[in-house]
Amino acid sequence: MSFEFDWVDAFTDQAFGGNGCAVVHGGAGLDDAQCLAYVRETSLVECTFTGPSDIADIRVRYFLASREIPFAGHPTLATVVAMRHRGLIDDGDLVLETQAGLVPVHVDGTHVTMTQVPPVFGQKIPADIVAAVGGLDEADIVHLPQIVSTGLPFCITVLKSRGDVDRVRLDLDGLHRYADFLGRKDVDIMEPFWVAQDGATSAGDTYARLLLAPPSPPEDPFTGSATGAMASYLWAHGLIEKPEFTAQQGHGLDRPGQATVKVLGPRDAITGVEVSGSGYVLMSGRLHL
Repeated sequence: MSFEFDWVDAFTDQAFGGNGCAVVHGGAGLDDAQCLAYVRETSLVECTFTGPSDIADIRVRYFLASREIPFAGHPTLATVVAMRHRGLIDDGDLVLETQAGLVPVHVDGTHVTMTQVPPVFGQKIPADIVAAVGGLDEADIVHLPQIVSTGLPFCITVLKSRGDVDRVRLDLDGLHRYADFLGRKDVDIMEPFWVAQDGATSAGDTYARLLLAPPSPPEDPFTGSATGAMASYLWAHGLIEKPEFTAQQGHGLDRPGQATVKVLGPRDAITGVEVSGSGYVLMSGRLHL
């Protein structure tokens, strides 16, 4: 079997910025083992595999190196940019079928706006439990961490400053204690998303990092799904005055990424989150299996 693929850097308009994702066109029918092996072969955090849908314009499957996940932000942007690059779609609106539900998308060339599903606010986690995951002190956390999902659940953790975010180092023992505290082996729960309410540059309003456990790469350059969850958390808890802001991530990896974010609806009844950014097609080729 052969499949066309595109390698897209998402949430950037230049090569080697943002977060890379390989999009395998027509590969949604591959079995899990093949998809997982492909992700490991690329050394990327995530890859997507597309196929036909009976309920939307396209079906998208999302894979880490370790498992399939229901949704991911930067791969969504990368998938749409890759399809637009190949002339498979035109500018305008379309809907993606994901395991997290239907995701509306607006396309304008290499710029994509996805509307993530309404947030689900889950368990609140004691600050000391989360701080241990990042090798931090409890006092570095300024608001009680909470599991939030706009398609994929993250523990949103707001720190005092960008410097504190840069100090985060993944402690696997702390991560195991965090997982034990949750009391379940939920494969969809991701590592904590560390956030500061100041940008990496003057253009940003937030700066974040996501450190990952093996077999994934050590850090995710830009996390679109967590950005939507983070925006919902900040808006719902009154930590931002306006529902629109610019999120930055990846600068410490020399892979700067940026997204425009807009939370839809009032603080107590959020209806969705728009996450917008650009994508850059870095390379294209054919996968032989």
